[in-house]
Amino acid sequence: MDIEIIEKYLSDLCNTPSPTGYTKKAEKYLLDEFEKLGYETTHTQKGTVIAKISEGKGNGLILSAHVDTLGLMVRSIKSNGRLMVTPLGGYPLNYAEQENVVVHTRDGKEYTGTFRLNEPAVHGSKDPYDKERKAENMEVVLDLVVKDDKEVEEYGISAGDFISFDPRFQIRNGFVKSRHLDDKASSAMLLALAKEIKEENIKLNRDIYMMFTVYEEVGHGATSNHPEGIVDMLAVDMGVVYDDLKTDEYKVSICAKDSSGPYDYDFTSELIDIAKKENLDYAVDIYPLYGSDASAARMADHDYRFALVGAGIANSHGYERTHEKSLENTYKLLYNYIQK
Repeated sequence: MDIEIIEKYLSDLCNTPSPTGYTKKAEKYLLDEFEKLGYETTHTQKGTVIAKISEGKGNGLILSAHVDTLGLMVRSIKSNGRLMVTPLGGYPLNYAEQENVVVHTRDGKEYTGTFRLNEPAVHGSKDPYDKERKAENMEVVLDLVVKDDKEVEEYGISAGDFISFDPRFQIRNGFVKSRHLDDKASSAMLLALAKEIKEENIKLNRDIYMMFTVYEEVGHGATSNHPEGIVDMLAVDMGVVYDDLKTDEYKVSICAKDSSGPYDYDFTSELIDIAKKENLDYAVDIYPLYGSDASAARMADHDYRFALVGAGIANSHGYERTHEKSLENTYKLLYNYIQK
């Protein structure tokens, strides 16, 4: 395992805008990378990218991650030339306050701006101290000299345009800091794993697919278009760092239960046994407010065993942070599991 390869994929993915519903650039990145590695891929009508990693003896396994992220959409253009927005995905809007953004128009143009309170000046208003951070109290101000809605419309901006956040990706002393580590950290690890399997000519004894979904943040990413012959699905998503939980930014987190219910007992136990055998830094946790692509597939009545693991990600759905050690522990768990 080369951590620099994971971080290169992660940097590329984090810097590729893909708010849920507008993920074509991330889809193309995945398709191009798998083509470079020599894998055949399926690109579904919904946008899911599926790569078959090994041809074994049936007993199919899906390793899933998602490349869609949180974001905004233009709800309307206000009379003063600023944009009212609606959120994409679930997060407190104060987590995105004062962030630089890009508006992506339907005709392919991009315009920068800032997401902020309607009245953000502390020298003119008490709003920065006590105004609730909700959509009607916040706006995008464009980096354009515009004074009304008509002037904005002349740039091709309209309701329904997608808005992405500046990820601010950086690595400092082993800490990886960025928006959208949920779930681009997992996607980067799967790409790195596929690269190692190909370059080291690793022979695996089962059919293994990697599935990258594009609607996880709104709950239906992995509901459809699964390959045939699957018996296990391992969702690779973020591990929750929270008060009473044991996961931190250095561990691989194994989830026993989330908001959708418990994960498969035997499958989860197998992952725990591997983590122990390989002396990985790991934690088993309950995620109190969480759903995954495995949750979505389970609710869609796919008859598999389901499990969930991921790197420990702090500040979830905000400016997130993890550490290289967490990426390493998660990668090693995946690497050893697929060779069982």
